Amino acid sequence: MSGSSRVADVRSAKVGRRTIDHRTLPRRRGAVLEHAIFEAVLAEIDDVGYESMTMESVAIRAHAGKASLYRRWPDKIALVRDTVYHRMPGPEAFDTGSLRGDLLRTLKAANVELSGSVGSAMRGLIGESLLDPVRRERFRKLTEGRTATTIRSAVQRAVERGEIDAALVNERKVETGPALLRQQFLFGHDAVTNDFLKEVVDDVLLPLFGIGR
Repeated sequence: MSGSSRVADVRSAKVGRRTIDHRTLPRRRGAVLEHAIFEAVLAEIDDVGYESMTMESVAIRAHAGKASLYRRWPDKIALVRDTVYHRMPGPEAFDTGSLRGDLLRTLKAANVELSGSVGSAMRGLIGESLLDPVRRERFRKLTEGRTATTIRSAVQRAVERGEIDAALVNERKVETGPALLRQQFLFGHDAVTNDFLKEVVDDVLLPLFGIGR
């Protein structure tokens, strides 16, 4: 292979007017590399929008080889879906000592993410998912995702503290908070406010679990 061919084959990213050869950068693996890629996805969506974001543009921004993306995700939809999922609060995120505190902080944290680039990513995924039953089901699970898991953990802690009766707990009740947030996020005319989230917790969720009735 000629010298010019080798240069052309180098995976590189342009930063300003400099060209970075990825082979000269510190090798990143596992969670470190994934974090850089997820951050690059959201930055690309912020800058150019979901439609214009590509696997190649993410690789360039993340200073990663495009092949490393395709080894993990088959396409843009899968990559954005995982990015959104991992940015939402996980089950270990909040333990305030009360069910009300845990529910409120969980929904507020999810809303903060949805108000930014994560929300833009989710709206982009909607159009990709509506006409494909498999993608639609994956999108449904994504929008429940970690927020419902976090609430499930909060409810379990409340049961263990004796704050609520285990007999009053079921999956429909656990999913109610994320469903109301998702509904307002996707179809509400106004931004989701903290007052709205307090109403969801105080007027809907806590009574469902037998508190304040």
